[in-house]
Amino acid sequence: MRQAFLNWSSGKDAAYALYQLQKDDDIEVTRLMTTVNEHFGRVSMHGIRSEVLERQAECLGLPLDIVYLNEKLNLQEYEAIITAQLTKYNDLGIRDSVYGDILLEDLKTFREAQLARLNIRGVFPLWNRNTTELIHEMLDSGLKTIVVCVNEQYLDKSFVGRTIDKQFIEDLPEGVDPCGENGEFHTFVYDGPMFKQPVPFELGEIVYKTYDAPKQCNQKEILHYGFWFLDIL
Repeated sequence: MRQAFLNWSSGKDAAYALYQLQKDDDIEVTRLMTTVNEHFGRVSMHGIRSEVLERQAECLGLPLDIVYLNEKLNLQEYEAIITAQLTKYNDLGIRDSVYGDILLEDLKTFREAQLARLNIRGVFPLWNRNTTELIHEMLDSGLKTIVVCVNEQYLDKSFVGRTIDKQFIEDLPEGVDPCGENGEFHTFVYDGPMFKQPVPFELGEIVYKTYDAPKQCNQKEILHYGFWFLDIL
């Protein structure tokens, strides 16, 4: 059986990718890896605290490797840090890297190119799935998750903190992917068939943050993107 590490985002897609491989006789996920903003101690865009990540890992029964990244890193510095971590996995005999990606072809290509340099294979259990079918399959499996971040371009504040269920899916505006695959929303998963026990947590405050738009967007007079975040304690 091939050994793998899972790129753990704290959300539903990573959790369901793990579940798919737990039913697979060819690949065993033996570790989790998460990149965390060094300054804030949180997962970028999900906003999940590192201590909550550790709690999730304990409830999954898997060791967690947190890779802290400075928010001012350039691409070369980022690649050097990730390469160092991948080299450690290589030394442990871990040859597969698992992702919960579904549709983003450019991101998949980037990941595979980065891994190929160290002879590590990218594994994408959810790749190219119909996202409407997939989200219902997740719910039917018993996966439990709440929305912890929404992009205000697609969703308003009222969606933050909601449990993803069939009513949530029905309430999504037209054009919003039901899995949030275009960055419309991000999630925190706390229970499901991949967990040995539910993750204990409390809901914190909801905060609003803005981020500078890419330069090509500035040409369209979009200077900032706004996001609503729910803190998980």
